[in-house]
Amino acid sequence: MINVSEQHAQHTPRSLIVTLYGAYGRFAPGPVPVAELIRLLAAVGVDAPSVRSSVSRLKRRGLLLPARTDRGAAGYEPSAEARRLLEDSHRRVHGDGGGDDEGWVLAVFSVPESERQRRHVLRSRLAGLGFGTAAPGVWIAPARVFEETRRALCLLGLDAYVDLFRGEHLGFAPTGESVARWWDLPALAARHEAFLARHTPVLRAWEGREDTPPEEAYRDYLLTLDAWRRLPYADPGLPARLLPADWPGARSAALFRTLHERLRDAGARYVTPGEP
Repeated sequence: MINVSEQHAQHTPRSLIVTLYGAYGRFAPGPVPVAELIRLLAAVGVDAPSVRSSVSRLKRRGLLLPARTDRGAAGYEPSAEARRLLEDSHRRVHGDGGGDDEGWVLAVFSVPESERQRRHVLRSRLAGLGFGTAAPGVWIAPARVFEETRRALCLLGLDAYVDLFRGEHLGFAPTGESVARWWDLPALAARHEAFLARHTPVLRAWEGREDTPPEEAYRDYLLTLDAWRRLPYADPGLPARLLPADWPGARSAALFRTLHERLRDAGARYVTPGEP
């Protein structure tokens, strides 16, 4: 069983930068100037030294590449690897959770004891993709995550240790009971409830006003997206028929979609002032 009971992570400068590129920078025509990154992160309470150090770490990981803008200013743009990861994240974050009868993907792996660090990386990556543990060395997730899983494992050079299968659960325990063993459902529910408790007041505040100022919309949207984007990975959209009654995942997803529709485009006017 995956243990996902850790407390909801606070916003970090590095996470906010990744969220910013995912929300507004994936289709940017060129690099984002450093000065603009500093301005945009200042709106959510991140100071300039923290922006610069976080950008440096992302650069060392090969996710951001230094480049000059058309006007010669120093800036950064996502690497090809980062763009693939951002596209996968966009599909996961804005997905509809999939259908109830899509089946499962199984990841069966064996890593030699001499490479136990690789085993740790593999387990961490599968957990990060939303897999639960069906048995030692056998991990399971909804079948729709297969392509994303294949890309992620190949990118990390872990594909040589893993076999991937698609299939259905045939018994002996009812599938709903098995799902409760494979994932820590109470911990997942608590994360959804925490998102609802934190962001429902944000929605209520916006519902009480007619205007949508760009800077305020941008700030609230970036913080909401930064909090939400981890949830569809911890909870990969398990079939509703297998979940407890009144599962909070549907409510938290609806809350995110409503805030996205209200704030995202207005926030874009703060990111690119002067554009319609």
